[in-house]
Amino acid sequence: MSVSDPVADMLTKLRNAGMAKHEKVDISTSRLKLEIVKILKTEGYIRNFKKVAQGGVSVIRVFLKHDEETGPVIHGIKKVSKPGRRVYAGYKSMPRVFNGFGTLIVSTSSGVTTGKKAAEKKVGGEVICMVW
Repeated sequence: MSVSDPVADMLTKLRNAGMAKHEKVDISTSRLKLEIVKILKTEGYIRNFKKVAQGGVSVIRVFLKHDEETGPVIHGIKKVSKPGRRVYAGYKSMPRVFNGFGTLIVSTSSGVTTGKKAAEKKVGGEVICMVW
């Protein structure tokens, strides 16, 4: 079965696995997905990740983070730019997620980065998703 929006499928898998309190989730591999997962790791939303060959197919195995009191560390994850409606933002008008407590992931001309780093570099781009 083909997926029309692979990034949205990845974000849904992460959200559902977190709510179900799974330790890990496997996601099909692409360069964009790998860059998004790297950002989630550096921002502290997941414990770790690694690329695994599973039956001749390469997947990204993401190890999720959980708090004992609040549950999953990823409280919410929302896809902003969709196949039917792309959303772009300049560095001056970069949206903020929960008044700076969340993370905005942006695809810029210099690669996939967070909204704060894109504003510091003075580059805009396509707003991929918000994580809080």
